[in-house]
Amino acid sequence: MQVFSNTSPLCNLAIIGQLPLLWRFYTQITIPYAVWAELQELDHENARECLEDARASGLIYVIPVLDQSLIRLLGEGLHLGESEAIVLAYEKTGDLLLMDEHDGRAVAQRLGIPITGVLGILRRAKLEGLIPSLKSEITRLRAEAHFFIAPKLEEALLHSVGEMS
Repeated sequence: MQVFSNTSPLCNLAIIGQLPLLWRFYTQITIPYAVWAELQELDHENARECLEDARASGLIYVIPVLDQSLIRLLGEGLHLGESEAIVLAYEKTGDLLLMDEHDGRAVAQRLGIPITGVLGILRRAKLEGLIPSLKSEITRLRAEAHFFIAPKLEEALLHSVGEMS
């Protein structure tokens, strides 16, 4: 399975110490250079070190994006990392793109790229018994990574894993 990622899922999972969940589900995550550059600018030192270790061990693979004209076109409404991640997944016919940002997800969906984000990863981890509580991980995302989740989405997610009746 070829999995690509934008910055947000990787940094948010690294910040809350759950980056290893990705290696339970996927062999390798491929990212474009713009995403790697954004990850290198993280203020969270432990998260940055975890990501650097993952790259050094081959779990995160960084490659260039070829279609610069499509990047420029997408760049009119998206950040560079989002644009490059979407174009890379599109070029390589990726099986999955990890992306949290609403606008980027909408573009990826229009291009037919399957997507999930940090919440989808954590939901899967809960369903597979890899984490004891989705609610506690969402709480950590808010507190430690300043992650926003709409109350209705949180309620639906918690209900889907049996943490809310």
